[in-house]
Amino acid sequence: LEKLLRTGQIRVDGGRVKSGFRLDTGHQVRVPPAVVNAIPSERTNRRQEHKVRDEDRDMLRQAVLHIDESLIVVNKPFGLAVQGGSRTERHLDGMLDALRFGKPERPRLVHRLDRDTSGVLLLGRTARATASLARSFQGRTAKKTYWALCLGVPRPLNGHIRAPLAKLASGRSGRERVRAVDRNDPRGQRAETVYHVVEKAGQSAAWLALMPLTGRTHQLRAHMALMETPIVGDRKYGGADAFLTDLEDKLHLHARAISLPHPEGGQLEVVAPLPPHMRAAWDYFGFDADWREDPFAEWSA
Repeated sequence: LEKLLRTGQIRVDGGRVKSGFRLDTGHQVRVPPAVVNAIPSERTNRRQEHKVRDEDRDMLRQAVLHIDESLIVVNKPFGLAVQGGSRTERHLDGMLDALRFGKPERPRLVHRLDRDTSGVLLLGRTARATASLARSFQGRTAKKTYWALCLGVPRPLNGHIRAPLAKLASGRSGRERVRAVDRNDPRGQRAETVYHVVEKAGQSAAWLALMPLTGRTHQLRAHMALMETPIVGDRKYGGADAFLTDLEDKLHLHARAISLPHPEGGQLEVVAPLPPHMRAAWDYFGFDADWREDPFAEWSA
């Protein structure tokens, strides 16, 4: 969808729009016929069931943290893409039939995580539940907490980062990378992150709890790099020095917890255990991987 919007294949009232544009009654949306024809109907969604490899089915079912009639919460593994692409054949979206659990419909993705970010991921089991969960994300009533291991220690130890972000071409390759820009730069999108240093390993590394108040691409990674404390294993934003000798060369960023209104009422709260490489890092530094306090319980905008 991002690519279709960026290339102008999807237009509103004849003009180009960005992904953050809000549709209203009366807007005319033009969608390429090929895209319309590729969208499965509800009947197709109910009837078709794609073959999922046994090992992927077992992996995904073991990753389930919560399940009820409305939704499923999984602990997405490190390295698994959420959706497919031109070079991505193995992805979570292609495995969702493994999570039908007797339902006529396959569960639907509510939001995304980067391939190398592990942790809490929500799936709606009905169209109604999916829409309700999506509204929580759009209306910012979904509270997401991430854990990260960063190089160095940010100052101050607790803070609120307000730094607009923009996708800009970088280097000779021209590849896009998210960068912080001036508040007056028209390319920038509002991006805010609240952070809290839970524990330090001297001055070499720190365990951070992060709460994004906006949902920009690579927001947490870009904001931590801006603080000059890149996330361990983040070569894209931290460069070749974003690694520690005794730790695995993997991104140390994990969607630890989520709290949001349940579609059927009440509050849903789910916590995801750390992936193996981050658990090993926590053990290495003597951090408590089972720590359950909410560092943002008293936070208010």
